[in-house]
Amino acid sequence: MNRLLSLLVLFSVLVVSLIAEAADDLNVLPPLEGEAAESGLVYHALQQRAHEAFAKRKSVYEELKTPEDCVAYQKRMREFFRTQIGGFPERTPLNPRVIGKLKGDGFHVENVIYESWPGHHVTANLYLPNTKPPYPGVLVPCGHSHDGKAAAAYQRACILLAKNGMAALCYDPIGQGERYQVLSEQPNEFFRGGSRYRPPHPRVQYYCTAEHTLMSVSSIPLGGNSARYRIWDGMRSIDYLISRPEIDAKRIGCTGNSGGGTLTSYIMALDDRVQAAAPVCYSTMFRYLVDFNGPQDGEQVIFGQLAYGMDIADYTLMRAPKPTLICAGTHDRTFKIDGTWELFREAKRFYTRMGYAERVDIIEADAPHGFTIQLREGSARWMNRWLMHKENPIFEGDLPVFTDEELQCSQSGQILLDAGERSLFEINDGLNQQLAKDRAELWNSGELKTLRERVREVSGVKKLGELLRPEFKEVGSIQRPDYQITKLIIKPGHGVPLPALLFQPKERTGELVLYLHGGGKDVDAGAGAAIEQRVKQGDVVLAVDVRCIGETSRKNNRKIGWSHGLLGPNYHEWALAYLLGDSMVKLRAEDILVATRFLSETQSKNKPEPVVLTAIGETAIPALHAAALEPAMFSKVNLSQMIPSWDAVVKTPETQNQLINTVHGALKVYDLPELIKLAGAAKVKITQPAGVTDDLAVKAP
Repeated sequence: MNRLLSLLVLFSVLVVSLIAEAADDLNVLPPLEGEAAESGLVYHALQQRAHEAFAKRKSVYEELKTPEDCVAYQKRMREFFRTQIGGFPERTPLNPRVIGKLKGDGFHVENVIYESWPGHHVTANLYLPNTKPPYPGVLVPCGHSHDGKAAAAYQRACILLAKNGMAALCYDPIGQGERYQVLSEQPNEFFRGGSRYRPPHPRVQYYCTAEHTLMSVSSIPLGGNSARYRIWDGMRSIDYLISRPEIDAKRIGCTGNSGGGTLTSYIMALDDRVQAAAPVCYSTMFRYLVDFNGPQDGEQVIFGQLAYGMDIADYTLMRAPKPTLICAGTHDRTFKIDGTWELFREAKRFYTRMGYAERVDIIEADAPHGFTIQLREGSARWMNRWLMHKENPIFEGDLPVFTDEELQCSQSGQILLDAGERSLFEINDGLNQQLAKDRAELWNSGELKTLRERVREVSGVKKLGELLRPEFKEVGSIQRPDYQITKLIIKPGHGVPLPALLFQPKERTGELVLYLHGGGKDVDAGAGAAIEQRVKQGDVVLAVDVRCIGETSRKNNRKIGWSHGLLGPNYHEWALAYLLGDSMVKLRAEDILVATRFLSETQSKNKPEPVVLTAIGETAIPALHAAALEPAMFSKVNLSQMIPSWDAVVKTPETQNQLINTVHGALKVYDLPELIKLAGAAKVKITQPAGVTDDLAVKAP
């Protein structure tokens, strides 16, 4: 009977304990209100930085008064643009092949294949007039269509050009049409792009924007992004055009819609051979993207461009005074028409300063986003004016189109499945292997102090002394048996308050521990969990949500459904930071340093002492950077669920939430194992190493 009574008492105590634990509210920050509630704390703070960059760029633009000023500005912008995308390789043989021919009404089509990189092929359709050559040649980069060059709007744009005496070359971008780079092992029973889209091939999995951005995940550690490959495809396509005897190499144009408008803008800015250009449904000021829809997919986000002062308008300014027509839709929900007119006004003034105001113009169709008939006719007329020197009106009429199968160039319907084809992930892997040799030589011969400064330079992580000392505020406490939890808000000065939980035993007899979990500070904060175990052995533990973790992570990810979860919930935060020249690794590492200093200085008994750093999941790579750059601050470094290197990120097509852990150009100087050497290999312990395809989010409750 006594034993039964004891069991009942014990059960009652456990129930009370569980109820008390369930009642613990470990949230620290007050509910968000206003703009921050809509966009999230981190995005809102980055947005403010972006607006400062926009204002600074505007003041620079207003100082351009003479043609000489404009030319110097163009040169500076072009050099920056080329550098930020990783530069371009040497030209290699195109090895072109004509696969088949089609007849149309007043034109004919050749299905062609050529190599933009050795072993990496472009599938394209060349539309030729049935008149005597030579003809002008117009490059038509595709927008985000699943079937790429076979999309009806792009076919009609090309047919319209060909029927009016101009050749048109329309090619599949990577991740579209016949050039998907991430294929399933077996035919899919479903397509992850959604039921409203028809997959172009049974082994295609993702919407093209996801593929473009996965290509950026692979490229960013190498110092490039998917824009490099997209632009190079376009330049090599011009190489193919001018290699044809029917084409007049001095009369080259470029027009494309949406993502093709992006590529038209890029190509016309960087390739002097483009004499006439008409970007469609892309031209707006970056402010309208940042404030409304957020940054777009991988190739539309160039590292550091906002911090440097390069806006979307600059792609038009870079090519002045060559003829450029801005094509837009009144009801475009992505690229806002108000921003388009602001861009056009900048361009008009710039062209006027150079003495050629008439060479830039705008057409606005009372239509939504897309290569609508009004914009197809407008771009054809622009090419007719500047490449044919004719002013006759051009109307489309009824233009039947070909089937996907008729325009197919590859044997299988996907060039990646054809024998000998190299994916861009394989190309990146080859580039990284060469960089690995260079890194090995650097790290075998260099001094650690010098190497640490090289890492700091590439990563951008500030020195501890350059980081502001934070304000902090106690906002509540929770009493548990044997220890107390104090709720803290740490304000480091960058505009994002960091919520923290300080776990203090009745008497400190152990170490100071900074505890960072990728799922949030409360993941291991329950009764009997990892943090409590440390506190009960006498440790003081500070658990913090660094930027885009826990309470500071974006809660609503609907706007980037195209990512299929592959890019994590904070894509927009990553993208805006990247545009501002920062990585999320850098921002988080600085938060970790600030939190470490705060813990050491406020909880040490006499003088500040080293801290045990424990980081799990998404926080591990930033923590390793912090430990490598300020090793004296840490006595031990415990890392869990971290990838062993960026090597697999580069060569794996289908990574999971690795974008937020990339550092632009890191592999030119260091990989993660080198950071372990800087932190001190003896004090770094790594458990449960993760793979690049692991979804670490599932490990958090």
